[in-house]
Amino acid sequence: MLLYVRKMKARSSLKQEFLEKWRKGLQIGSKSKEDSTILETKDAIKLSADVAIAATRNAGTRWRQALLCDVVSKNLTNKHVVEQILGYKLKNTAATTRLTTACTRRILRRGQNHRRRKRSRSRALRKLVPGGEEMDGVLLLQETLDYIVSLRAQVDVMRRLASIA
Repeated sequence: MLLYVRKMKARSSLKQEFLEKWRKGLQIGSKSKEDSTILETKDAIKLSADVAIAATRNAGTRWRQALLCDVVSKNLTNKHVVEQILGYKLKNTAATTRLTTACTRRILRRGQNHRRRKRSRSRALRKLVPGGEEMDGVLLLQETLDYIVSLRAQVDVMRRLASIA
């Protein structure tokens, strides 16, 4: 029972932290563009939600790192938004991070060439979890569980906000 209470408190604080960081990201996005199109508004909401959910997790989770890398690599102006939500400057540039990720993938593929049999479930899971392509089985499961908890918190907060509006 005590473990359940701890999990509920952790999930509640995760939702609260996500909401605060998401609100901060939305404020940053609204300041930068006064007259934006619906598509730009949608992209700003998605960007701030992605960065906010990644910012709620510790820096050790690989899906968090992959998600932030993906956001920054798509558009270098996103780096400013990411840094403001996180509260610190990112050390690597998007190009360096992309290069490092590509090198890591190549090295891991070489090591896994002897394992030709891959289950379709793990392949699908690797595609769903950000950064999952570079993970082994156990780490992939740990990261997936952490990612699911984060996504559930994100969905719960967004549902509550939608029901209020």
